[in-house]
Amino acid sequence: MGERMKVLVADPLSNRGLEILAKAENLQYDVRLGLSVEELKRIIPEYDAIVVRSETRLKADIIEAAGRLKVIGRAGIGLDNVDIPAATRKGILVMNTPQENAIAAAEHTIAMMLAISRKIPQATGSMKAGKWEKKRFMGVELYNKTLGIVGIGVIGSIVADRARGLKMKVIAYDPYISKDAAEKKGVDLVSFDELLSRSDFITVHTPLTEETRNLIDQRAFKKMKDRVIVINCARGGIVNEKDLYDAIKEGKVAGAALDVFEREPAIGNPLFELEEVICTPHLGASTGEAQENVSIAIARQVVDYLTFGEARNAVNMPMVSPDILPFLRPYLRLGEKLGSFLGQISNYAIEEVLIECQGEVVEYGTKQITLSVLKGLLTPFVGETVNFVNAQLMATERGMKVTESTSAKAEDFASLIAITARSRMEQNYIAGALFGKNELRIVRLNDFFIEAIPEGNILLVNNYDRPGVIGNIGTTLGNKNINIATMQFGRDRMGGNAISLLHLDAPLPPGVLGEILRLPNIISVRQINL
Repeated sequence: MGERMKVLVADPLSNRGLEILAKAENLQYDVRLGLSVEELKRIIPEYDAIVVRSETRLKADIIEAAGRLKVIGRAGIGLDNVDIPAATRKGILVMNTPQENAIAAAEHTIAMMLAISRKIPQATGSMKAGKWEKKRFMGVELYNKTLGIVGIGVIGSIVADRARGLKMKVIAYDPYISKDAAEKKGVDLVSFDELLSRSDFITVHTPLTEETRNLIDQRAFKKMKDRVIVINCARGGIVNEKDLYDAIKEGKVAGAALDVFEREPAIGNPLFELEEVICTPHLGASTGEAQENVSIAIARQVVDYLTFGEARNAVNMPMVSPDILPFLRPYLRLGEKLGSFLGQISNYAIEEVLIECQGEVVEYGTKQITLSVLKGLLTPFVGETVNFVNAQLMATERGMKVTESTSAKAEDFASLIAITARSRMEQNYIAGALFGKNELRIVRLNDFFIEAIPEGNILLVNNYDRPGVIGNIGTTLGNKNINIATMQFGRDRMGGNAISLLHLDAPLPPGVLGEILRLPNIISVRQINL
């Protein structure tokens, strides 16, 4: 019998979760809570697996020190505390439990909506202060009111279902789901502006991405109904807190219910001074049932992976037999990056995805590459809820038709991955290849032949091919002290259309994108993060 594999439980796990680890043959576990960074770095080389919640931070230096580590298990959904690229580079599987706390988060949203509409926390505070202010706390009913849901993924869909039970009218904005798929969830899909103007209550259920950061800002508040109520139990930063403060002060927003904040722990937040704001300290997943469920789920997943090699809810690599993984791994990374690039430049709900694999890579099967592409494509919209196990199902649920094609030869490269994403309004094409054994490259984007590295902060500029365009962009970025690492160009013909891909050392500060768009001969500009 070989040496027992060791699991480090670094954050609290329920007793039932620990029982599952205890019963597993050839495994032993240690519970070591509240470890300092130095202590964790010192002991992590002994372990084959680590289980965390949100407290323990697994940054690149700790992952680098983990010589034996095979799997990181996150009991819960958010992975802000795990450096996923560092884990992927070391071949460490990262898994989470994306479904287990969905009901808790959805119910907390409904609870917050009811509490703010009837001013329950304010009335409680008043009574505990020895008052009986019956006339002060006039509420509003939910019956027949319109609830606008931004993002109808797993949690948003449950909120929609519960709200319909309260006889509310439910509308939703989600640019990455088809109308048919939304109708199956019993939701009327509308534009963002329509949601803002029609809703009596607005709740957000999206991940925090570059697209959704400050989505509910000053401009959005101006388009809302007077006396609207805003709820955020998703991620801090989706609702701009300063703009929310101003909108409440102006009387535009009648109330806000917040479970998440731009900075957490949220101590001394100016919003807390306002009577119209009710708040909880990120309690969305804090039910006994949810904590039990995530503990059981992650314990089972870790045991099944270490014992049988079965990976569920893997967020950073699909399961591939060990003998072909070294060859296939760079192609899986390439597929994910190409998919993510396409997802970030798409303006409409993608209805059809065509994935073409050409050359040597075809011999090793294309199913895993398809999963990589779909995961990359969906991640900008649905965040950590998508993984290699559920990517195909999520694409189907969102009304995407996925087609694969293969060709034994690739014209100019040993292997090529090409993706076409179609919607009713647009079509985008991207192709990529490997240079050497591991160097990823984008080699074509729509009609433009280029050679660009799909990594980091990228500025994609579409412009008319005229003199001075690049100089103007360089000057604008230079004036903002933003450094350009590399630049690649492509054009369809002299004097026609051109694209530029600029790799930047850091993401653009707010407002700079708009400045570049206003420069002469610029058609469009998009910031992409890979």
